[in-house]
Amino acid sequence: MSTSAKSLAGTPWKQGVKDAIPLLGGYIPVAISFGLISVQSGFSVLETVLISVFIYAGASQFLFVAMAASGAPLWLVVIMTLLINARHVVYGPNLSPYLNHDKKWLPLMHGLTDQIFALAHVRLPQLPDQARIGWYTGAAVLAWLSWVAGTAVGAIAGGELTRRWPLINDILPFALPALFFVLIVPRCNNRLWSLTIALSAVSAVILKMSGYPNMAIPLAAMSGAVLFYILKNQRVLGVY
Repeated sequence: MSTSAKSLAGTPWKQGVKDAIPLLGGYIPVAISFGLISVQSGFSVLETVLISVFIYAGASQFLFVAMAASGAPLWLVVIMTLLINARHVVYGPNLSPYLNHDKKWLPLMHGLTDQIFALAHVRLPQLPDQARIGWYTGAAVLAWLSWVAGTAVGAIAGGELTRRWPLINDILPFALPALFFVLIVPRCNNRLWSLTIALSAVSAVILKMSGYPNMAIPLAAMSGAVLFYILKNQRVLGVY
């Protein structure tokens, strides 16, 4: 990863918006799906939109709605939601070297998602220090607004859309995996990352087919991380 600062053609926040636009292709379909499912689970349109505004946590929102609709205790809903979001404990330390001491960073962390983290982890090191908060603001706010807008569309018109075009029900589940695929492919620019990602993907498939669907993703991620650090300093193997 390059750590040299690059100049920006426009203002930082405009560049952040521009860089985040490709994310919308994955955000909006999944948000529409959430809005539809939330309303079908008994939440009102307003409640559904407020969940996306204040929780804004993707998979956690689906779990929140499903558990609340099934009558699960509130304390259990909160704990499970926090457990799913525990990955942010890892995100923060990875981004902290690129943040300054500006207090505006704290509320802006509400906009930190998996996709924004992946994008920021690549772009922030390339930006001058004074441009980073503006860039992050543009990228995170656009992603957040697209998620809220997609949720509103799904809550208000999702039922009508799926009645008119039933194929949408088959397409929406692939939107989020496709988004992660688009984010991770540019990382396959050297043998180290290519080997790491390939091992993680193969491990996940093997675990899933072996009957361990719940453990497939975390164990595959751990195996990929171990391989990365084993090969990281093995320049004699020509992994770079």
